[in-house]
Amino acid sequence: MALITPNARTAGAPKPVPAKPVKRFLDYLFVECGLAGATVSAYSTDLCAFWDDVAIDDGWRIDLDIDDIQQHLMNLHDRGLSTSSIARHLAAIKMFLRFQHSGGMLRRDLAALIELPKRARLLPKSASVAQMDALLKAPDPADEYFLRDKALLETLYATGMRASEVTGASLDRLNLRVGYLRCIGKGSKERIVPIGREAIKALSDYLTRLRPALSNEESGSAVFLSRTGRPLDRTNVWRLVKKYAKSAGIETDFSTHTIRHCFATHMLDGGADLRIVQELLGHSSPSTTQVYLHVDPKKLKDVHRRFHPRQ
Repeated sequence: MALITPNARTAGAPKPVPAKPVKRFLDYLFVECGLAGATVSAYSTDLCAFWDDVAIDDGWRIDLDIDDIQQHLMNLHDRGLSTSSIARHLAAIKMFLRFQHSGGMLRRDLAALIELPKRARLLPKSASVAQMDALLKAPDPADEYFLRDKALLETLYATGMRASEVTGASLDRLNLRVGYLRCIGKGSKERIVPIGREAIKALSDYLTRLRPALSNEESGSAVFLSRTGRPLDRTNVWRLVKKYAKSAGIETDFSTHTIRHCFATHMLDGGADLRIVQELLGHSSPSTTQVYLHVDPKKLKDVHRRFHPRQ
């Protein structure tokens, strides 16, 4: 079973087939724990790499020890994986080892010996309101797919939805008259997301003037369609966002998730309540949303100048 590196995966190489112990664990995560398919797929890739390093003749080693795990982590580092990617691998390995120990397939509870590293909470990349305005104006009205792309960008910024959530949006969950979208997020959790005035107008134009021309038997009820009539996927959305960010002159590494960060940051900067933004983003914990509560240095200086008695 060969390890599929990120570069190989990008080139379209097939994903590795999990060995039986790994597959049993993945089935457990999907069926018993109810984890999303994308999450289980990510675990599969990580655990196949682990299996390649520790298995003997494609069999499970009941005498596996902590040194084997450390050697695997060193191998990941040598392959060029980032610290955050290695931490993700380690989290998957810890769950897998606990599962193997509870089933009698592993002599020692190695999971108890593994301490997950604390990840640095970096401020998410964002863009200014002016940059977002430039992005939303980037689609060319003369372009054949202008109405779709305009509606897509407006929806991403108006709702803060993930790319996977936008591509999964369906007509039966969209209500332009009231101005909301029922969104299916991580873990198949549903939430109601309001849509702003500009996004409603852009969506209305697209749905009445372009989507009918793109639609065919493969379209289903998807809101956003490709030129072939199939639902847009995350790769399509990612490429479109990159394209228009470049057209808008945004130099930073801009992605669909950057728009989500902008949504949260601009909402909080405008005075929105943290709990409301948490609900809109679909975060299960307020601590996840709190990363956006950074303060503009200019605002700090202004408040200090206005209120400190010695200014």
